[in-house]
Amino acid sequence: MGISRREIMKAGFAAGTVLSIPTVLRAATAPAPAGTVRMVKGLDLRIFDPIYTATNITADHAAAIYDTLFSFDSKFKPQPQMVGNWDVSDDKKTYTFELRDGLGWHDGTPVTAADCVASIRRWGQVAPGGQLIMARAGHISKVDDRTFTIALKEPLGVLIDLLADLTPPCLFIMREKDANRPATEQVTATIGSGPFKFNEALAKPGASYTYERNEKYLPRKEPSDGLAGGKIVNVDRVIWDVITDQQTAMAALQAGEIDYFETPPADLYSLIESDPNLELQVLDKAGWDAVVRMNFLQPPFDNVKARQAVLHLIDQEAFMRVMAPDSKYSGTLTSIFGSTTPVSNDESTGWYKKGGDPEKAKQLFKEAGYAGERVLILGPTDWHEGDSASQLLASALQKIGVNAELASMDWGALSTRRVNKGPVEDGGWNVFITTEMDCSLGNPLTDPLLAANGDEAWYGWPKSDEYEALRAKWADVATPEERKALARKMQRIWWDFVGDVRLGKYVAPIARRKTLTGLIGMPAIIPMWNMQKSSA
Repeated sequence: MGISRREIMKAGFAAGTVLSIPTVLRAATAPAPAGTVRMVKGLDLRIFDPIYTATNITADHAAAIYDTLFSFDSKFKPQPQMVGNWDVSDDKKTYTFELRDGLGWHDGTPVTAADCVASIRRWGQVAPGGQLIMARAGHISKVDDRTFTIALKEPLGVLIDLLADLTPPCLFIMREKDANRPATEQVTATIGSGPFKFNEALAKPGASYTYERNEKYLPRKEPSDGLAGGKIVNVDRVIWDVITDQQTAMAALQAGEIDYFETPPADLYSLIESDPNLELQVLDKAGWDAVVRMNFLQPPFDNVKARQAVLHLIDQEAFMRVMAPDSKYSGTLTSIFGSTTPVSNDESTGWYKKGGDPEKAKQLFKEAGYAGERVLILGPTDWHEGDSASQLLASALQKIGVNAELASMDWGALSTRRVNKGPVEDGGWNVFITTEMDCSLGNPLTDPLLAANGDEAWYGWPKSDEYEALRAKWADVATPEERKALARKMQRIWWDFVGDVRLGKYVAPIARRKTLTGLIGMPAIIPMWNMQKSSA
């Protein structure tokens, strides 16, 4: 039996040596000065518009160059960010917002209330929380250059929380002329008002992206706290290097040619921990839930029996072994509301069986009338955990007689293809695997995965009028006890019509050089402000 590249890499680490990195890569990633941070993110940045997509890499990009009206602090309480002052009328229907001083676009023009109004309206086309605001709003309008109002037809006590929510697509404020585009059309400009500027001249798609400190950015005076407070930039430049091979990225980290690696291989955690120059750090302690999304609009998953078949088929322990091999970082999951949220529950979870139930799944596919049609699974080659899980899913389906086919592509191509609602032969799809922040699943008003409003829902377009009627009540539920009771009713319906299927949960530590400090640990978004890099 031959020796794998990973085994060679392990041997190199164990011997305390720096692994060989191709000359081209070394030239591209020579050790950077203290003022420059080099990062390898989990995916390549293909889409720059944070409203057009809910992909986290795009949200990270947006957090650098754009700003938000409100942001969550470390206790998940909304705090003003671009907003200087705000108040609400006595009848709780009219909110007035005044922008703080010093806000300016990277092109030198001032941020105005009109920019905010246009951005809210665009975000409201696609984000569940935004859709709720738009449904309740009588009008959203500019008062003067720095002031705008949201006038509601009925009170919405969670409005500020919705504006601050960090579940992509988040409410990043864009210039009015950019935000006037429909949310289904990408904004191609990268002009924001945030603490970093995107350097288009140095952008090398598929290779690297460069962000410069915005010298004119005026941070808030409050201390940094979660995603709230002052966004202090302590470095001059941040470069995202695209290195899709995990072993190559790991070697570059050990050599000091990059400072941060978002997705280190799980089987090398112990070796990273033993390296005196490296450190593992869990930034999102609640972690991620792995999810199978099925296309409700096309056979076979337009039939509930076929969706139920996948629910019974899944062996969660097996999927977690390929996505998060170290068991201390993973576990099973049976609630649509995650495992760490206050509304997580065990309602209608009798489908769960250790090892899955292939025979039950096979019977359900038969009851669905499945007759051998091709089932196309989109597999992301540059997201290694997702790629491994997609291969395992294809194999599990094939073993029970389903004509499953894996279409391999990078995440950028997958993100583009999953928009297609048509049949497979017209460029559509049947299944893809994704992840969602566990903490965000506690709020069905803001998390896209928890909507089941058909064509307006997230990819897969699940539809259940009964479920949606309950979800609509969430905004007006008064007490935590009532919310928990409502969550149980919603979960019972969800697992009946199978809006999607969960594969398990895991936390994913990043790896960094110990010279890089000050990283902010929050779900969904990894900000680049606050971090510092020392020379030794």
